[in-house]
Amino acid sequence: MDLHHIRYFLAVSDSLNFTRAAEACNVTQPALSRAIQQLEEEIGGQLFRRERNFTHLTDLGMLMRPRLQQILDTVGAVKREVRQFLTLENAQIRLGIMCTVGPTRFTGLLADFRMRYPGVSLELVEGMPTGLAAKLERGEIDIAVMASAEGYPERLDLKPLYRERFLLACPTGHRFTRMNAIRMPEVHGENYLLRLNCEYQNNIEDLIRQSGGAVHVCYQSEREDWIQNMVAGGLGICFIPEFSAVLPGLELRPVIEPEVWREINLVTMSGRRMSPALISFIKAVRDYPWPASRFDTN
Repeated sequence: MDLHHIRYFLAVSDSLNFTRAAEACNVTQPALSRAIQQLEEEIGGQLFRRERNFTHLTDLGMLMRPRLQQILDTVGAVKREVRQFLTLENAQIRLGIMCTVGPTRFTGLLADFRMRYPGVSLELVEGMPTGLAAKLERGEIDIAVMASAEGYPERLDLKPLYRERFLLACPTGHRFTRMNAIRMPEVHGENYLLRLNCEYQNNIEDLIRQSGGAVHVCYQSEREDWIQNMVAGGLGICFIPEFSAVLPGLELRPVIEPEVWREINLVTMSGRRMSPALISFIKAVRDYPWPASRFDTN
């Protein structure tokens, strides 16, 4: 069904005059009349009765008018949405964020992106690396920011953003606060609070054992705020990424011999076509001046 035919039909329905309808549609009257006739042939019935200078809708015409108006309105709405999507006036990005990535590093980026592209909305989806990778593959999120100690599925493309140092968190007054950096063997015998959502927890425990030390895991939780509050309360120590949101009462020191780092990546599905909004977001992320570690252990 030709949209022009629908538009001409609705114009005649409004004015009940073929001459005025043709003028409103900027076509000749014979062209408009042929279009109406073709529409009637396609529908299978007469839409107008023409009685000398009097034109009115048939019963079929009255039946079709709201339906054809709905078709035209729907097509118009779709065109507007497509235009807004392509021009970044009304687009959405579903961004997966690994739950251990602190917000302090991304607040500036998100604020800058919002100022440059106010029509793009960001939906933040939190999760663990394996869960985010699965959501990417299923198309439930468009892009992810995460690290992985175990590697990534082959179908994922990685763009490194920054490296982040692991720090040791302890309460005020702890013996570690008198040191500028903590050698891994120094943690031997400490009460240890395990962050269950930390993707590097097994690696860190292996490094402690390889240094000849051992810790006593006295508490464990998926809640970062609980772990930090317990550390601040003197219940033990924990390892925490440098750019995490840190509660008051925690003292942070870099870990050395060995140092522990993780790489934060921007992760997308290989070969999947990207929207203009997503392309703009990736460029903004890669161009963003990520600050370096504030700790110098050299």
